[in-house]
Amino acid sequence: MNLKKSAAAFDRAKNFMPGGVNSPVRSYLSVDCNPPFIARAQGSKIFDIDGNIYVDYVGSWGPMILGHANPKVVDALKKSVERGTSYGAPTELETQLAELVQKIFPSMKVLRMVNSGTEATMSALRLARGFTGRDKIVKFVGCYHGHSDGLLVNAGSGAATFGEPSSPGVTRGTAQDTIALPYNDIDAVEKIFEECGEKIAAVIVEPVAGNMGLVLPKENFLPKLREVTQKFGALLIFDEVMCGFRVALGGAQEKYKITPDLTCLGKIIGGGLPCAAYGGREDIMRNVSPDGKVYQAGTLSGNPLAMTAGIETLKILIDTPNFTENITKKTSALVDGLKLVAKKFSVSAQIHQAGSMFGIFFSANDVTNYEESAAANQNIFKKWFIEMLEQGIYLAPSQFETLFMSAAHNEEDIQKTLAAAEVAFKKISSELE
Repeated sequence: MNLKKSAAAFDRAKNFMPGGVNSPVRSYLSVDCNPPFIARAQGSKIFDIDGNIYVDYVGSWGPMILGHANPKVVDALKKSVERGTSYGAPTELETQLAELVQKIFPSMKVLRMVNSGTEATMSALRLARGFTGRDKIVKFVGCYHGHSDGLLVNAGSGAATFGEPSSPGVTRGTAQDTIALPYNDIDAVEKIFEECGEKIAAVIVEPVAGNMGLVLPKENFLPKLREVTQKFGALLIFDEVMCGFRVALGGAQEKYKITPDLTCLGKIIGGGLPCAAYGGREDIMRNVSPDGKVYQAGTLSGNPLAMTAGIETLKILIDTPNFTENITKKTSALVDGLKLVAKKFSVSAQIHQAGSMFGIFFSANDVTNYEESAAANQNIFKKWFIEMLEQGIYLAPSQFETLFMSAAHNEEDIQKTLAAAEVAFKKISSELE
C-alpha cells in the first residue's frame, strides 16, 4: 500500500505538533508504522490523501454510528452554518437536544451541555464533591474518563490503593484523592468503602469498558456498585461517553437496568461534532451554577452546529425502526465470522461484543480487567493490524481501543473484512508455528 503522501504529511506535522498529532493514539506509535492522513469520508469508508480506500471500524472513535457524512445530518449542518457558527447565547437547539437526550436517558432529569467527554467527567466529579461535601473518588484501572488531573492516576500496590500520578504535571496531592481499583473486582470496592466510605464522593465507571479494549462487566458488578454507593451515600457516575447509544439505545443503564446518579455522554450526542453532556438527578444537578454554587462554564457549550448534528443524529436513532437491533446483528455477523477464522487458523483470540462495539485480544484466556488486557499478545496485534490495514481495513491502532460498526456498513463490507482476516490470521498462524 502506497502511503508516500501520508508519510510526507506526517513529517511536516511533526514540526508543528507533539508527535505530529493532536491526540496521542493517532501517531500509530504502538503499531510501529505511519498513520494514513485522511482526505474525506463517506458512509462506511474513509479515503486517504494517497488515494487508498478503507472500510472504517474506528468511526472517529465512536461518534459515527450513522456512518460518515449522513445526508440528513449534512443538510441540517449546511443550513445551520448559514445562520452563523457560534453565538455564545441561549438557543432553542440546546433545549431540543436536551429533550431528546432525556427521552433516551430518563435518568438525566437535568443536564448541562459541554464540548468534550473530558469536560463532562471532570464537571460531574466536581459536582459530586460539591453535592456530597466529600473529596475522594473511586475509579477503575483501565477505564479512561478523559485527561483531567484527578483521573490520570495509576493504582498503587495491592488491590485497593490511593492513586499515584501517571503523567508529569499531575500533583501527588490531586492523585491521592483518587482511589484506583481493578475493574470487575467488587470485593475491592466493598473493602475500600468499609475502610473510608464516608470520605468517598463518587464512583465513576465505564459500565461497559472501552478503553482497555472492549471489556464487559461481570454479572454482579454494576448492581453491586449501585448497592454499595447507596449504602454509603456516595454517587454512582456512569461514563457512557463511548457505550451510550451503542450497547442499547439508552446505553448500559438501559441494558443492565441500573440507574446511576449522574451520567456522562459524548461522541454520538454531537453527531460527529465536538459535544458532550453530563446530567442526572435534579436535586444534584440544581447545584450547578447559576442554580447553585458548583461552577462550570464554557463559551462554546451548546454550539449551534454541534446541537444541530446531535439533534439530527438522535432523531434518526429514535425514528428508525429496530435501529439498535439491526446494527447489533451486523456486528454479531462480523464478530462470529472473525471467531471462525481465528479458530480455523488456530490463533488464540478473545473477540468481545457489546451492541455495535467490538474488540479483539490475542489471548488464550478471557479478558475481564486491565491486567488481563495488558497480558494479551501485543506483537501479534501489531501484525494483525498492519495486515488488515494493507488490505484496506481501518482499525484502531491499539489493542486497548474499541472498534465500532455503523449503520452504513453493509454485507459487502463485512465479507471484505472477513476475507482480509483470512489472510491476516493465516500469516499470523504461520509465524506462530
